[in-house]
Amino acid sequence: MKIDVFIDKLTPCLEETETGKIFQTIFSLATSEDLNGLKEKGWLFDWEDDALKPTNIYKLLIKGDDTIQGLVAAEVVRGAVYVHIVETAPHNRSANKKYNGVGGHLFAIAMKLSFANGFEGYIYFDAKNMELVNHYAKMLGATRLPTRIHDYRMEVLEEEAQKIIEKYTLEGDLNVE
Repeated sequence: MKIDVFIDKLTPCLEETETGKIFQTIFSLATSEDLNGLKEKGWLFDWEDDALKPTNIYKLLIKGDDTIQGLVAAEVVRGAVYVHIVETAPHNRSANKKYNGVGGHLFAIAMKLSFANGFEGYIYFDAKNMELVNHYAKMLGATRLPTRIHDYRMEVLEEEAQKIIEKYTLEGDLNVE
């Protein structure tokens, strides 16, 4: 799976594109009911794919509203969190998107999962192309990992993850024991 979400802004809360109004965010584990039929609703990825079985899938919401703003699938692996896929909701894509800041929030959730598991925020993921490698380097402070596994594998180190986490007022339950 390759990540191709565009991060428009790193915002402490979601920002309504049209008005600039700020909305507090929360996140929680997505349920099978949340994920059922998303492709038919315009989502690009099949969030019920078997490849996501080992992951935790988190949904991003605006406080007081059950509309999913974005999803992130992250897996706790040896000493890190691997981000399988990140996707903003259809209404948060393109020039007519409803909210700014969704992509950054989704990566911040993965970083919080990393911190909760004692990995100091360290995450890694596979970008879709070189353009996105450059974008994630600029927006997240991510660096490209030299590997034969994937041409565009990237990581966010602890120091950069800490800076990103400090930007967010994100509330939620990671369900980590």
